[in-house]
Amino acid sequence: MNKREFSARLRKGLSGLNPADAEERINFYSEMIDDRMEEGVSEEDAVSEIGSIDDIVGQITAEVPPAPQKRSLKVWEIVLLALGSPIWISLGIAAAAVIFSVYVSLWAVIISLWAVFGAVAACAVSSIPACVALCIDGHILSGIAMLAAGIVCAGLSVFAFYGCTLITKHTVNLTVLCVKKFFRKKEDA
Repeated sequence: MNKREFSARLRKGLSGLNPADAEERINFYSEMIDDRMEEGVSEEDAVSEIGSIDDIVGQITAEVPPAPQKRSLKVWEIVLLALGSPIWISLGIAAAAVIFSVYVSLWAVIISLWAVFGAVAACAVSSIPACVALCIDGHILSGIAMLAAGIVCAGLSVFAFYGCTLITKHTVNLTVLCVKKFFRKKEDA
């Protein structure tokens, strides 16, 4: 048997595999025959040294999983899908709406936390001019109290900034993870 016949019989034996995997194995054995022929072995001897087609096919099918078989829907399954579509389409839309509303609510909470941070930081910054204005006006104790409140707001804004940054980062990571899993499942299907 020559190389062309060997490749044709091997291709026929590997027809149940994924076409890319089968082609990769056929190319491997074709290169093996070419290497033996470069060493001075005749084509027929190089093919016979590789082994029998049945053994090679058995070994490859044991190593490589078969290609997934696509099954067609039966008539009764199509009828059930058509009759049940008002229910499962409505449920799908409702589930998507719930997931979207939870997602929007989560980001609304994060935006609110950032607004609180902004308000506390603005209070810290605005307490300095208020302190100066109160001291100039003669209300020294009120000015000192305003400065103390500004210092407290500055400390709270530092904690709020780190908290908001951490929550935002984790929410973005969770969103990216969910999107990747969703699209990976679509690709796998």
